[in-house]
Amino acid sequence: MSNSTLIQLTKFATKSLYYEVALSPKPGLVDRFDNGAHKDMDFFMFIDSIESLAPHFYEYARLGFTHNDDLASLFSKLREEGIKAEHDMLEATYQVNTHKGANFSFAVLLGATGLYLQNHSLPFSFQDTTNILSLVAQMTHHLVEQDFSHITEKNKLSHGEKLYIKAGTLGVRGEATQGYPALSSLLLPFFRKRAEQESTEMLLLRGLILLISQIEDSNLLHRGGANGWQQVKQRGVGIHQNKLNELEFKQNLTTFNQELIEKNLSPGGAADLLSLGIYFSFLEKLI
Repeated sequence: MSNSTLIQLTKFATKSLYYEVALSPKPGLVDRFDNGAHKDMDFFMFIDSIESLAPHFYEYARLGFTHNDDLASLFSKLREEGIKAEHDMLEATYQVNTHKGANFSFAVLLGATGLYLQNHSLPFSFQDTTNILSLVAQMTHHLVEQDFSHITEKNKLSHGEKLYIKAGTLGVRGEATQGYPALSSLLLPFFRKRAEQESTEMLLLRGLILLISQIEDSNLLHRGGANGWQQVKQRGVGIHQNKLNELEFKQNLTTFNQELIEKNLSPGGAADLLSLGIYFSFLEKLI
């Protein structure tokens, strides 16, 4: 793989985050129109955050492509780089957590992609994507036990760690260790089926609502508890199943957004997964 391919992977990951924040209207989330349920971040802060992460995206891919040891040691390298990336992100956003979950996921996905491209080439097929997600599952299989085994001894807990203690929710770690089933079994099959039928924005907005209607979203659980999450999920089911045209769909999203702003709820987990789905859509040339 040439340096140009590493640059291409970096562009795909960076563009995925740009596409996600630019999608509008989104329920409870930062977009071009408003800040959703977020009082401490806006569209321009997301741009600053993405720019701070882009050099690290290149490094994740390079670490994978140049790796010649086992997957556990690759994960250690990626996590070390990920800590640097998170530091740069927080510096760019004045300590606001804009992309912590997405940064983790792109670290393991870009690392796995780089490793895979030692013996394969772009564009990807469905099978190539499946193989990448399998690599990620193998690379992170130890993660939940490693990160949560001594959690009660920690003085300061992240939102994800608090949710694990309270409800056993595994969050992004759980997705990674299972090879991102929300992508492989839900979002990507939807994109592959619908990509030629919709504009890019409508395809991605419908994909977001599909995720909201199905996944366990740790951001919603953190902000609204199980009841808040279930309410948002059921609202998503209704919008997804109603077969709305573009105008009706966007009108529903606008109303949904106002409801979530009033309740201070944000489906940030779904937004992160959407950006990962966009990344694979670039790799597979779906969009």
